[in-house]
Amino acid sequence: MSRSAHPAGPRHADVLPEGHYSAPPADLNALDQKVWAQTVSRGDDGVVTVGGIPVSRLAEEFGTPAYVLDEADFRSRARAWRTAFGPDADVFYAGKAFLSRAVVRWLNEEGLNLDVCSGGELATALSAGMPAERIAFHGNNKSVAEITRAVEAGVGRIVLDSFQEIVRVAHVAQSLGKRQKVQIRITVGVEAHTHEFIATAHEDQKFGIPLAGGQAAEAVRRALQLDGLELIGIHSHIGSQIFDMSGFEVAAHRVVGLLKDIRDEHGVELPEIDLGGGLGIAYTSDDDPREPHEIAKALTEIVTRECEAARLRTPRISVEPGRAIVGPTAFTLYEVGTVKPLDGLRTYVSVDGGMSDNIRTALYDAEYSVALVSRASDAEPMLARVVGKHCESGDIVVKDAFLPSDLAPGDLIAVPATGAYCRSMASNYNHVLRPPVVAVRDGEARVIVRRETEEDLLRLDVG
Repeated sequence: MSRSAHPAGPRHADVLPEGHYSAPPADLNALDQKVWAQTVSRGDDGVVTVGGIPVSRLAEEFGTPAYVLDEADFRSRARAWRTAFGPDADVFYAGKAFLSRAVVRWLNEEGLNLDVCSGGELATALSAGMPAERIAFHGNNKSVAEITRAVEAGVGRIVLDSFQEIVRVAHVAQSLGKRQKVQIRITVGVEAHTHEFIATAHEDQKFGIPLAGGQAAEAVRRALQLDGLELIGIHSHIGSQIFDMSGFEVAAHRVVGLLKDIRDEHGVELPEIDLGGGLGIAYTSDDDPREPHEIAKALTEIVTRECEAARLRTPRISVEPGRAIVGPTAFTLYEVGTVKPLDGLRTYVSVDGGMSDNIRTALYDAEYSVALVSRASDAEPMLARVVGKHCESGDIVVKDAFLPSDLAPGDLIAVPATGAYCRSMASNYNHVLRPPVVAVRDGEARVIVRRETEEDLLRLDVG
């Protein structure tokens, strides 16, 4: 492949504009394993491989853009969470991060439970053989149809999110002659150190029933009085992409305080406590996530200590990792289309995807890494901004990163840690087709979610 010369943007750290980046890495060809799936490596020819397959082959066979998911990595991470918490706790994979029937089968085989939050996610789980009793159903506005299907299927728990939902689920369960196991989601007033839109435990947001003002206690009273419900525990979720465990400590203290009040008022010790998910992953080399065994030890010690202080039996703990399992297992593979240097600023690298396959940068100001993966390069680093092909100035995939200054149209670049929320939140903006999800393992690749076609778009357009 020929490399046409072009004037590059700024290259040296002492002349760079202000931005969200570190100094140029010593070696642009090196891959920081912290942000890449476990089987990703660069071969002697400079081409990056995953699961033993060169990305050039993946691009040729499946096209770009494409989400490339390392199945062995996914299974390894799922197993690590299951092992870390052991048989006396429950690990529910948060399906909202990324869900497909293949993923459901992997979870089932690795012994994890599944958390769903819509009728579509429930349908996917059931169609792939996940036992209903290992499914938890979340959501702040479940429809009667969704609740009915969940109760009929026999899901293991429904997480109640409002006073109306307490009555709604009880009515559905009674009409079906069933007693549905439920948890009550409460907001504990913890400000997690995360983006405003993904912090979920302060009072001023849509999820849960506030602990403040006695509302959670009143929700418990109502749930305990209804024959169609079996209240088994309290649920709390404080946010997403969290590295600091102190928020969980405060949340656990307040949840256990509610459990104590329930015991004192009703003579009931609820057997379960769900601390949600939200544990962060490494999107860049600056991120420092905790390992599952560290998280399990910390959460177990926190809950045990709080329960001992309240003279309560320690309830069964549940957690809901989603991003922490699937996020690091995938990268998005793009082809470079246009390279546009802006003198004194940076070089804009346009790829064949964008905000339709990764909205998180525009939505959450998320930061990502990026690398040239179809070859090695000895060129100087240039400050680059990776952007998409959509008609939006905010169509940014990677805000600021260093790429080789000889980058040219036709090169393949990859953005790691895109396994969570990228495909789940993908859109057809500008009528762009959503990419496939390609699973790789032991030298074999297969599509688990196919690329959309123009026929798919036109099939829905019935006007």
